[in-house]
Amino acid sequence: MTTPATLQTLTPAEDLTITRMGYGAMQLAGPGVFGPPKDKSQAVAVLRAAVDEGITHIDTSDFYGPAVVNELIRQALHPYPAGLHIVTKVGARRDDKGAWIPSLAPADLKAQVYDNLRHLGLETLDVVNLRTAALEAGSTDSLSEQFGALAELREQGLIRHLGLSGVSDAQLTEAQAIAPVVTVQNLYNLADRADDSLVDRCAAENIAYAAFFPLGGFSPLQSQELATVAAQLGASQQQVALAWLLQRSPSMVLIPGTSSVAHLRDNIAAAGLALPADAVTALDTIAR
Repeated sequence: MTTPATLQTLTPAEDLTITRMGYGAMQLAGPGVFGPPKDKSQAVAVLRAAVDEGITHIDTSDFYGPAVVNELIRQALHPYPAGLHIVTKVGARRDDKGAWIPSLAPADLKAQVYDNLRHLGLETLDVVNLRTAALEAGSTDSLSEQFGALAELREQGLIRHLGLSGVSDAQLTEAQAIAPVVTVQNLYNLADRADDSLVDRCAAENIAYAAFFPLGGFSPLQSQELATVAAQLGASQQQVALAWLLQRSPSMVLIPGTSSVAHLRDNIAAAGLALPADAVTALDTIAR
């Protein structure tokens, strides 16, 4: 598996090097991230194309489907090529209608880790993120009990590295006192920049900051600044938005999702798009 020159990498831990342009597998499930995909063969093709294009960072979870996406990843890519890192998350379950149900009891967090191991066909998970709905609301609640449960599995060798999703600066500090944190996965994009200070902290501490919904939070077609910059550079608005994120911080990693090979390649092309200073200045006005 080769890495094209445009796909820069980040090494947040000695044994963890990932491409900064990753792939988010959430959209491979059915509508509402529930049930099987409309076209299973196309879903498999997208996963294989991501690896063929040099991506070494796939984001997933067993609550996508549920289990559907992890089983697709296993079907498409197992035995996994050397250097490919699968990042998953725990902290929720789905009911029979597809509703998202927070599930944060330490015993169930551990059960979710075992579910991920089984459905992905792995003996050890590269990275497990702790995700909770409460934390995503900007809560400062303690996460020590939940993160501690995952840290126990790390000590047992079932998890190599730990991360957090939807957390505050204070919660990151609390987690680091329990076990090393290699990634923070929070909402961040051109329009939603509430996490600016946490992005900078992660860069200073060499923690991968994975921006989820990198194209969310705004309609590109309604942003004149984005449309203007894209036209000037001969790129799509989505590519410019992704390129801005990659230039925003050296530890920023992206996990845009798609169920289309063509769209996947368009996203990857954004990694090779250099934004001049005047373009960045214009784009920065979007969040103001």
